[in-house]
Amino acid sequence: MSRHLWAGRFDASPAAALDAINRSIDFDRRLWREDIEGSRAHASMLATIGVLSDAERDAILRGLDTVAQEFGNDTFVVLDSDEDIHMAVERRLTELVGDPGRKLHTGRSRNDQVATDMRLFLRSASRAIRDRLDTLVRRIAELASTHAADPLPAYTHLQRGMPTTLGHHLLAWAEMLLRDHDRFGEAARRANVSPLGSGACVGSSFPLRREDTARELGFDHISLNSLDAVSDRDAILDVLYATSMLAMHLSRIGEELVLWSTQEFAFVRLGDAVTTGSSMMPNKKNPDGAELLRGKAGRTFGNLVALLTTMKGLPLTYNKDMQEDKEPLFDSIDTVLLGLDMASAMLDDIRFHTDRMRAACSGWVNATDFCELLVRAGTPLRTAHHQTGRIVALAVERGTEIQHLPLAELQAIAPEATADMLEALELDAIIAARDLPGASAPHRVREAAAMISSRLEKD
Repeated sequence: MSRHLWAGRFDASPAAALDAINRSIDFDRRLWREDIEGSRAHASMLATIGVLSDAERDAILRGLDTVAQEFGNDTFVVLDSDEDIHMAVERRLTELVGDPGRKLHTGRSRNDQVATDMRLFLRSASRAIRDRLDTLVRRIAELASTHAADPLPAYTHLQRGMPTTLGHHLLAWAEMLLRDHDRFGEAARRANVSPLGSGACVGSSFPLRREDTARELGFDHISLNSLDAVSDRDAILDVLYATSMLAMHLSRIGEELVLWSTQEFAFVRLGDAVTTGSSMMPNKKNPDGAELLRGKAGRTFGNLVALLTTMKGLPLTYNKDMQEDKEPLFDSIDTVLLGLDMASAMLDDIRFHTDRMRAACSGWVNATDFCELLVRAGTPLRTAHHQTGRIVALAVERGTEIQHLPLAELQAIAPEATADMLEALELDAIIAARDLPGASAPHRVREAAAMISSRLEKD
């Protein structure tokens, strides 16, 4: 005879292969806090509607406290018959309190139970990620303010384009991560709907007080369709999308740190505590942490696509395929939390070689500024653009910068050119001239960095 709690109608025990493929306790035991929290609320509500006496409710709550302590101190013993976290908790509770434990599942199915557990988990996981993002973004803002006036080339197509500052560039990282911060907040808001009371698929004949359990669990609303509530995995997909976006942003940051730490760029030195060596080449100092920020993005994308693929062909309502939602989610959550810790560790142990960055602001990165000076002097934009292009070609041929060409030769190409224009091409001056909100002028960078804290607090 089967040892499973659902085995009443079965004459044979499950095949070993079925037990193995059906069993989820090895990974969903992670939901023990959420499962116990949901069971507390359900027990309290069952007492309110008279399914449990006050004494039975109190016995269940004390038993759940004991089960929580056992999980918390790692003394909970999982049995072969514990198919999943829900059955493990109920089995142990019944061992502790007897018949009241057998009443706890009244009006409830594992379908609405797991949906509730997952939404509670999504809420707390999103909060943890936002907390880590808060730490990282504040560190980036601090570095940006410090380096608000340090010149750095802005690149397009990985070619030097125009001069900006290191602080301005760092704030671009912050903007990516602020969007992630918003995204997880929005995902948590959408997840904060209680499916508890939806039962297996069509609710329950018991007069369950769904609003009471929702309120006790901190949900904003209850779900309004039981069929959808037990088969909806959108909230998980929302968080998987958010983790994919965050992983992509961390990957881009990691890629730039990899590039900047090469001898060819030499813009940064990553600390010994966040780099590794080679088993063969004693000279090596490898940015493995930054590389793994880049490398781990792919697995988060895969987790999102895996669950989308699982869900795309499922009829209403619950199907056991949906058990495949947990491992991808847990993996993506763990991956981005570790990635955020790695990024913070690198930025806490980094040194920027601002002299190298300033020196790299050569190679005619002031060409656009010269073109705009010609426009201000009355030359039409397209004419000025063409003239400046010819001047750049001349500078390339001579192996010099625009401002070092003889004025007479410049005027032969661009008659409006003046000596004052050449003086205006000084690096710090052209950076400061971009005095617009969101642009590279150092005081604009400092203003934007100072706003980071209030933006995080507002969100």
